[in-house]
Amino acid sequence: MKQEKIDRINWLAKKSKTEGLTSEELEEQAILRREYIDDFKKNLKAQLDRIEIVDGDKDERKNG
Repeated sequence: MKQEKIDRINWLAKKSKTEGLTSEELEEQAILRREYIDDFKKNLKAQLDRIEIVDGDKDERKNG
């Protein structure tokens, strides 16, 4: 996710706490948050998929 979208999420969160959001801003916030969560989950899955487990006794590599 680009930094400008993360900045927008943070700005909307701050505005929500201080003065409230319009219905359009609430919708935008929900869309941006979903995109952020989806990207986070995709990156986490990619990291976990690259993990190799090594058995200390046999020193054999096991994938996944």
